[in-house]
Amino acid sequence: IIRDVHLSLETRNIFRREGIRRNIQVKPEIVKIIGELMVSIKDEHILEPAITYEIYPIDKINKQQLVLRQITLNGSLFTSALQNATEIAAILCTIGPKLENKVTEFISEGEPLQGMLLDGIGSAAVDSLSQEACKIITGAASSRGQQTSSPLSPGISGFPITEQRQLFQLISADKIGVRLSDSGVMVPLKSVSMIVGI
Repeated sequence: IIRDVHLSLETRNIFRREGIRRNIQVKPEIVKIIGELMVSIKDEHILEPAITYEIYPIDKINKQQLVLRQITLNGSLFTSALQNATEIAAILCTIGPKLENKVTEFISEGEPLQGMLLDGIGSAAVDSLSQEACKIITGAASSRGQQTSSPLSPGISGFPITEQRQLFQLISADKIGVRLSDSGVMVPLKSVSMIVGI
């Protein structure tokens, strides 16, 4: 479990997560609001980044299955994406619930623009956090003379979202305050789960 994680929140990544294309001229008032939100995020300690991960040996990879001890993940992607892997890292990242709560607060107080922009900042923060998690796994693998695959998350083509529950059996989600709802959605929403082949 890693909690002391520096997040790189560059303006261009925030704009991308807001749906603002690179060549678009952003209105000064939007830039001003984003700047104010960034200050409040820091002052109010709204981001609580945390990563938990475990490394497991791969027992076997069939056409549609990745078998790890007593857990089997189903997905057609595994054969191609993990064909040379001997282990996987099961990873979960979250920025905590405070940002989502603040977004809800903005919307309920009649400030939907601030809520939408803050939500985009949260998405950029999760992106940055997942990149940091991958760097940690890559660094650990590299120190052993190994390489890593690209990250694979439930919900991408070839890795059904229904496998989220199986993946959660491999991760100490509760230790960083993440749970699955009855419908299989992660709570807090600003969380990401993935596996990386080693």
